[in-house]
Amino acid sequence: MANGKLVVKIADMKIAAHGEELITYALGSCIGICLQDKITKLSAMIHIMLPLNMEAGRKNTMKYADTGIRETIKQMEARGSRKGNIVAKVAGGAKMFETAAGSALGNIGKRNIDSVHMILRSEGIRLLAEDVGGTTARTITFDPATGMVTVKSYGKPDHAI
Repeated sequence: MANGKLVVKIADMKIAAHGEELITYALGSCIGICLQDKITKLSAMIHIMLPLNMEAGRKNTMKYADTGIRETIKQMEARGSRKGNIVAKVAGGAKMFETAAGSALGNIGKRNIDSVHMILRSEGIRLLAEDVGGTTARTITFDPATGMVTVKSYGKPDHAI
């Protein structure tokens, strides 16, 4: 952790303590999901890679949108958050590679976006803002003190969501 920044790696999740910021790098087709209890300000960031956990044994829950979001909510609730107070901001889900029409790989970024939307809706988590799709990778920084998520993309000005 450098200068109060917690780095969230690929297929990882971190919960910020008071005064810490969360950052994740190189979100291509992956999605960074920022969750915050708007009352307690308890905040978390997840860096998911894939839409659904089909893994036998489901070892790395944070690799997938469905199990990652649900496990993070559970951990936030264990620290005093109420699910009804949690809101979300998301970024990522770019189409990083051209695939042949009908390819089994398809557009993984789009599938990740759809899955994140579906899971948030089914969990009753309100999506406040997003910066998804496109063809460029993103780095996001989440400041729990303000709830602001700053998105940096190559060749574009930084902006807040």
